Amino acid sequence: MNTALSTELYWLIMTIFMTALLWIPYILNRMQEQGIASAIWDRFGYTSTNRDWARRMMQAHENATENLVLFAPLVILVQLSGVQSKITAMACMVYFFARLTHYVVFTFAIPVLRVVSFLTGFAMQMILLTELLKRL
Repeated sequence: MNTALSTELYWLIMTIFMTALLWIPYILNRMQEQGIASAIWDRFGYTSTNRDWARRMMQAHENATENLVLFAPLVILVQLSGVQSKITAMACMVYFFARLTHYVVFTFAIPVLRVVSFLTGFAMQMILLTELLKRL
């Protein structure tokens, strides 16, 4: 079993780190709009925003989290199975930037780029899966 920090694992760590921080701007917006006490006192998570960008940012964060559930196991399986290659390394790097782009273009409501960036991330997941299936 190869346990060295591969390029694939590096980009997984960066993707996890990025995803872990994506909530900060829209929560700060909620605190600014509603006051700190109101924003944190909502027991059921029903706080809303007056800003469309903050709502879209929250949706982009949710989407990033949903996709991380697929990306992370694929990268870990690539690592554990020793399937690392230039292709898998590039796929992981492109995935990171596709997710970052998706977050930004979704926030700013740029329609075509939002879909293209999402599909690029999905394609990178499929590349990782294909590389794994080649080893079966």
